[in-house]
Amino acid sequence: MNLFRSVQAVASASGDGAVDWTAVADAAKAATDPGDVALTDDQRRGYATDVRDARDRVRRVASIDFDVPDAIEIQHRHHWVDANVDTFRRVLEPLEAQTMTAFPGVARTVNTGTMSVMLSFLAKNVLGQYDPLLLAGEDDPDHALYFVHPNIERVADDLDVETPRFRRWIAFHEVTHAAEFGAAPWLSGYLEDRVESGLEDLSAGGLSSQEFQEMNAAMTVVEGYAELLMDRAFDDEYADLRRKVDERRGGRGPIAKLARRLLGLGLKRQQYERGKAFFEHVTDARGLDVAGRVWEGPENLPTTDELDDPAAWLA
Repeated sequence: MNLFRSVQAVASASGDGAVDWTAVADAAKAATDPGDVALTDDQRRGYATDVRDARDRVRRVASIDFDVPDAIEIQHRHHWVDANVDTFRRVLEPLEAQTMTAFPGVARTVNTGTMSVMLSFLAKNVLGQYDPLLLAGEDDPDHALYFVHPNIERVADDLDVETPRFRRWIAFHEVTHAAEFGAAPWLSGYLEDRVESGLEDLSAGGLSSQEFQEMNAAMTVVEGYAELLMDRAFDDEYADLRRKVDERRGGRGPIAKLARRLLGLGLKRQQYERGKAFFEHVTDARGLDVAGRVWEGPENLPTTDELDDPAAWLA
């Protein structure tokens, strides 16, 4: 980790865009210890077995026909930064093209620094990631699955749980997301439309509350259903894992809490909790098959009000 090199990379931001993405990657990686990704044969087999078992269990429990990405990437933190720089560049490109400022050089440096700090923080905390590759080109893969091995090992040690068991729990969570997008081929397009509309609104100087509510509701469904399905598919005791993870989230220091709030990670936790409560109510009342009907089409997504009133959605 070299903070001086990170600052140098941000200060040297150049180009014609609102963000120098090469400098973002350089600065984020300079500020982040990559960690070790030299896996033993047992560890490699463990990841492969966990993903395969999670796929088979979720298929059986949810009666969903889906598959996981062809390539499962076991990454260190710098790998994760590179993969997600590409994602952010792709998603923000329409907004960059329309962003005008009186001082483009200053704005580019500020934007580059902001993005590098955000990616560095996330790279140190993300455990696994199912990436539907929104707004990807026709020649790109349909989806991707990443595990950030150094973070999984560090957090398992922090929580005082066995690393293979914790790794398996993370694998089950990420595979449930693959199941959702497999069950709902329309979901990627639905989210892409709302991302593009939101970026158009931002470039025009505002943000439609309807676009935000629809996106937030959809992501609450995605996170909540994944939590529900994970609980039913995981083939081991998990209550202690969930309790320890929740305690860790609540016990972070003030700087980490501020960073999570600025990055919207508090909203993500609300999506987990609100979505899970919705689906637990639906499943208790009508069963997992009825909960799965949410993926039949966008018209079946609950509204913001229905997320807090599952009986209204059922009706």
